[in-house]
Amino acid sequence: MHCVISLLAFAVMASFALAAPTPSKKLSKRSFSVPIKPRVGVTRTPANEMARTYGKFGWEIIVSDPENPFDSTPGVTSSATTLATSTTASIEGSDAAAATTVTTTPAATTTAASSSGSESGEVTATPEADESEYLESTSIGGQTLNLDFDTGSADLWVFSSSLSSSESSGHTIFDPTKSSSWSTYQDGTWEISYGDGSSASGTVGFDKVNIGGATVTRQAIEIATSVSGSFIEDTNNDGLVGLGFSNINTIQPQAQKTFFENIMDSLALPLFTANLEESSGGSYTFGAIDESEYSGTIHYTDVDKSDGFWQFSSETYTIGGTQSQCSTCSPAIADTGTSLLLLDEDVVEAYYSQVSSAEYNSQQGGYVYDCSATLPSFGVAIGSGYTATLNGSDISFAQIDSETCFGGIQGNSGQGLQIVGDMLLKHFFAVFDGGNESFGIAEKA
Repeated sequence: MHCVISLLAFAVMASFALAAPTPSKKLSKRSFSVPIKPRVGVTRTPANEMARTYGKFGWEIIVSDPENPFDSTPGVTSSATTLATSTTASIEGSDAAAATTVTTTPAATTTAASSSGSESGEVTATPEADESEYLESTSIGGQTLNLDFDTGSADLWVFSSSLSSSESSGHTIFDPTKSSSWSTYQDGTWEISYGDGSSASGTVGFDKVNIGGATVTRQAIEIATSVSGSFIEDTNNDGLVGLGFSNINTIQPQAQKTFFENIMDSLALPLFTANLEESSGGSYTFGAIDESEYSGTIHYTDVDKSDGFWQFSSETYTIGGTQSQCSTCSPAIADTGTSLLLLDEDVVEAYYSQVSSAEYNSQQGGYVYDCSATLPSFGVAIGSGYTATLNGSDISFAQIDSETCFGGIQGNSGQGLQIVGDMLLKHFFAVFDGGNESFGIAEKA
């Protein structure tokens, strides 16, 4: 219904990722956990988050006015202009081509695959003073930065000493000249552009990366020499750790492996978990499944990583407890780097048809409704064996004005991919199992 959405419509759209036993406390191999920042309120404008997400996945956006894409003046004639993004750039080189060849293994049922690593070690999440926030403390070449973890991308990039003072002000920066383990990737470059006008680009090198005590001695690091937009404004964030798969890594002339791909074989279990919280932070744990963080069964489904994502099938949904079959049934991905649930249009329309005050507002760019409305529950199929259900009270994303709210469930504009973001993930315990190429989800403890 809304296959072509003008960027004008994004002007206020939501700011915008089978049981396995717990390993013994006496680990013979390495496991570690890292703290994460809580997601409290809207950290980006709705327009920025939607545009960033569309750009992140290489989706086409129709700009209402290419010279002034965020002009909210009504009556602007639309023209088809695709916003450039390099996050889906083609990968060159024989090694990169090999990275796209995937052998799929059955999903885990009762056990997790073992790794060949021999080290042991475990660290716990440490909150900031007064638990104001949790930070992903990451050491690169002995220098500590606060980075975000994103399962929907595959780049590790950082603010650097190559940036101007206006670009780096307020950020902790990485200085390659102060690292004895740094080496330059000759002619290596990278660039990421988002639909909201934000971009980052620069050069590439290799250095030692330590997260929670686990170390990759030669990890590709993307050094920002230019950043813009909301990257500069978010001074708590000094860069990003992509936890997708390397066939979407943007480094040229040859893509490089992610931190997880490099560390996976050294872990006690070749997986990591995300236990996100709505307001009190949470944790990522690598190499182990903490039984105290979930209850009941972890439900696993196979993932197809050929497109670089933790992608799985999702062919049914529930509204108010009633199950329905989708008509489009686009595959879904688990993405900790996206705030919303972006689903097939028929699914979204079916949901809001059950909310009497809901309407698709082209000026807002999505479905809005009276904040006093009682929303029905909504469930997303995780593969064919489990439906993750959100209570209606957990679905509102942002309040637009004193009476109008913007939903956390919105359409994907017919783009052929459904994004399961933090709107759902923060209410569940999630397992990203690289050894079994599967994604698991369970109720929180």
